Amino acid sequence: MRSSNHLIGLLNFATFLLSIPILGGGIWLSGRANNTDCLKFLQWPLIIIGVSIMVVSLAGFAGACYRNTFLMWVYLFVMFFIIAALIGFIIFAYAVTDKGSGRPLTNKAYMDYYLGDYSGWLEEHVAKDSNWRKIASCVRDSKVCQKMGRTVNGVPQTADMFFNRKLSSVQSGCCKPPTVCGFTYVNETTWETGGGITGTNPDCTLWNNDQRQLCYSCNSCKAGVLASIRKSWRKVSVINIVVLIILVIFYVIGCAAFRNNRRIDNDEPYGEARMTKSQPSAFQL
Repeated sequence: MRSSNHLIGLLNFATFLLSIPILGGGIWLSGRANNTDCLKFLQWPLIIIGVSIMVVSLAGFAGACYRNTFLMWVYLFVMFFIIAALIGFIIFAYAVTDKGSGRPLTNKAYMDYYLGDYSGWLEEHVAKDSNWRKIASCVRDSKVCQKMGRTVNGVPQTADMFFNRKLSSVQSGCCKPPTVCGFTYVNETTWETGGGITGTNPDCTLWNNDQRQLCYSCNSCKAGVLASIRKSWRKVSVINIVVLIILVIFYVIGCAAFRNNRRIDNDEPYGEARMTKSQPSAFQL
């Protein structure tokens, strides 16, 4: 009994440690939501799952230490639903981020982003006018475009230097006009139309050199935010998959140890069924 309790206690402590990367991933997404991704509800499922695993693991650890069968049963019961919720979250994260990526450009280190390359629930949620106003305001307030400015020996960088920069998806989509517009580079967030709009992309008419407007109303900006969210979710999902596999292994071992405890509590010899013990055969010597 003692060895089984030690095993369950060790597994619960390990599960408690596994909750840390899940909780950390939720907190990281929360930081991204306040600065770059600007979609402020995606982190909460992860944070709730991480805290739940942490609390349930402590309950299971206490049950193992004090030989409280009820607490260990609660741990296994609740952990089953937590694992199911984590599986559901991973499937959802991959399902809503399965499409969309930047388009490479000739002689440019950065990529352009198009809303038409994205589809599904996440794209509809981000592109919805009522939601986008809040997201665009968040992107603007994060000053991600103002932070793009660079100088070399006190001199602003040239167009060639800018074209060789690797921009984030938000910077590329929100802080400059789409390349197809054919605008002339002045600085990172100022572009000349060259006497007329040459591109047919609707975003070309939405671009404004006003630093409070830029391309925050453009579809390219929405696509850039979607690309950033997709990248963040995929990073977190990889960690979640690894944690999920380890959690399932620990859960199976914990179930086996719990059954062993029950068997010992019922005074059942290992490998002998209870029916055989309670009603021994008449042919036994």
